[in-house]
This record gives sequence, C-alpha cells and structure tokens, in this order.
Amino acid sequence: MSTPNLKNKSIDELREIKAKGEAKIKYMENKIKYLESQGKQLTRKERTHRLCTRGAMLEKFLGCPNELTDEQVEEILKIAFQPEAIGRAIEQFRESNENTTL
Repeated sequence: MSTPNLKNKSIDELREIKAKGEAKIKYMENKIKYLESQGKQLTRKERTHRLCTRGAMLEKFLGCPNELTDEQVEEILKIAFQPEAIGRAIEQFRESNENTTL
C-alpha cells in the first residue's frame, strides 16, 4: 500500500483519507473483539463438554444417581478421593502430562 502524496491534496481530500483510515481502524478493532469473543466461546464449549463427559463418568459409577442428593454424592467423592492417596496420583498424572506435552 503506497502512501498518497499529501502535499498536493486539498483539506477535503485529506479529511476523506483520514476518515477512511479511522474507518479501517474501527473495522480492525471490531474484528479483534469478535475474534477474542470466539476464543472465549470455544473455551466455554470445551469446558462444558469436559464437565458433561466427566459427570457422565461419575453417574456411570454411582449406579443410582437419581436416588442420591448432591450432598450425598459429594460425601461419596470425599471418601473416594482421600487427600493423601489421590493427591499423589493427581500429582503423578500432572507430571506425566507435562512431560508428554514438552
């Protein structure tokens, strides 16, 4: 894109060039906002998918999920995930995942 010779332009022509430049800036700012919004939406979709998938896994193991309250399920999870044992396993999984992504 070449820079127009501004010395030989009238004030009206310069204003028109300025308006076009400002319009292009506004267009690009809106495009950036749109792309950022799309990125956030994808992140939300990934999270929702993960929550649904893992929730389905939990219900599969509960056997009778409709007969339990949320509080009862939470207590079951507290028992199942004893801090010491599960903490070590989670840390090993995280380290393993870090090593495979590097």
